[in-house]
Amino acid sequence: MGDFEKKILGAVKDAVKAVYELDLSEGDFVVETPKDPRLGDYATNAAMKLSKALRKNPMDIAGPLTEKLGELLPEAESITAARPGFINFKLKKESLTALIDQVLQAGDDYGRNDSGKGRRILVEWVSANPTGDLHCGHARNAAWGDSICRLLEASGWDVLREYYVNDAGNQIVMLGESLVARYFEYFGKEYPLPENGYHADDVRQIARMIAEEDGDKWLDADPRERREYFSDRGKTLELEKIDRDLRAYGVTIQSWMHETYFYENGMERINACLQRMADMGLTYEKDGALWFRSTDYGDDKDRVLRKSDGTLSYMTPDIANHVHKVERGYPILVDLWGADHHSYVTRMNNALTALGYPEGTLSVDLIQMVRMVEDGREVKMSKRTGNAITLRELCEDIGVDAARWFFVSKDVSTHMDLDLKLARSKDNNNPVYYAQYAYSRMCSILRNPQVPAFVPTGNYDRLTDEKELQLLKKISEFPAEVAADALTRKPNKMTEYIISLVKTFHSYYNSARVNNPEDPDLTNQRLGLVKATMITLKNALTLIGVSAPESM
Repeated sequence: MGDFEKKILGAVKDAVKAVYELDLSEGDFVVETPKDPRLGDYATNAAMKLSKALRKNPMDIAGPLTEKLGELLPEAESITAARPGFINFKLKKESLTALIDQVLQAGDDYGRNDSGKGRRILVEWVSANPTGDLHCGHARNAAWGDSICRLLEASGWDVLREYYVNDAGNQIVMLGESLVARYFEYFGKEYPLPENGYHADDVRQIARMIAEEDGDKWLDADPRERREYFSDRGKTLELEKIDRDLRAYGVTIQSWMHETYFYENGMERINACLQRMADMGLTYEKDGALWFRSTDYGDDKDRVLRKSDGTLSYMTPDIANHVHKVERGYPILVDLWGADHHSYVTRMNNALTALGYPEGTLSVDLIQMVRMVEDGREVKMSKRTGNAITLRELCEDIGVDAARWFFVSKDVSTHMDLDLKLARSKDNNNPVYYAQYAYSRMCSILRNPQVPAFVPTGNYDRLTDEKELQLLKKISEFPAEVAADALTRKPNKMTEYIISLVKTFHSYYNSARVNNPEDPDLTNQRLGLVKATMITLKNALTLIGVSAPESM
């Protein structure tokens, strides 16, 4: 919904209140663009929606409303009623064309809004175990989460970007043992590689690095000390690699929260959380284990917090982690998890509800599976290594822009096939190429030596062509689109907006002569429109982490 639609929406609500003393909510009626542009720029069905409550013909209701709306909307050139009860709005041309200077003055900030001002939110995503390379499933998670953060930040939210490092479980022990085995192998010594350990080449590379740095001193070291060292060293190097790969992918993490943090000082934070739950009557002991009364909150069974052998379930430090997030001043939490965590969403929300946190404190986006497809066949393995395709290899193959576009363009709640051949293509069938090419075309228009340099002007009265006005309306929708996509956490809607903007631009460009040497005033005004479109497109691409190349 664009700024003009929002103004009309508010004016309709005010008019209904003034004329009929009724309150209409935004869900009771719509403001939309008519299919036939001759009817007007916008239309509302409010009169028809009021017909039942007022027991009147919609046309009889619309008449008084149009009069009141005329007072409330000075931007409108005309407001008319049309059967069976629509109210149509035609905007003054200067109301639309004034947008050009607003966009030019805002520049990179056009689209930024205050819809989330004063609100703090913590987004946790990717959070892959630090035991190997990020793969294509992580790539989808990373692109979606980063785009959410960009949209939230552009909408005034105070965002903390966090990665939760699962480093307190058996997987880190297995990483250490796997590294020790490869370390021994480097020196020609035997050491059993764990059956459920890590066999990828990056483990061998890290072991070689340790061997080159430390020599053979670990061969005869205390096994416990050796394993702890190799586990810690391996985790650190894997996280450094993950961070490098994410940064190359356009993803910045501000906070790395380690699971081991909650085990420090004798599990101080975990024990405090368990004590708090006990004091609230949320737990009980049975069969030597500690249980959470999750059935009291709609779960199908109670959940174990501490097993009979004294070890904690995965859920326990995770509850402490989410409590800690709120304690750090982030009352709104968003997590991006794999689709296999579906039942876990309910458990974690139940725990937070039981602890007294408001409903909606935690929202979870579940990331469905992604398949790599080429020539109709699924591609599971890297041609180079024979292992699963990593994020790094994918970006080397199709490029960061294509990877991010395709992963963001489809809602993560649905399964996805990524067509590698299409993603590599350099034609308009590839949507990211189509969008980027439009941007480079706009740049080429403005830097064409045969086109006079654009001079900003406050007057764009010559822009009266219907396609020029349609393009301006599409540009005007951008700030509200940013705010809506941030609120719903749907960056795929931004890719839809980008394609719509580009199509509208192409339709205009193919029908209008931007550079008319015989009419320099009209040329300058049209160049202003091209520049405003270019700014909007670049800002939209930036919000999903896709570049806007000036030439292609």
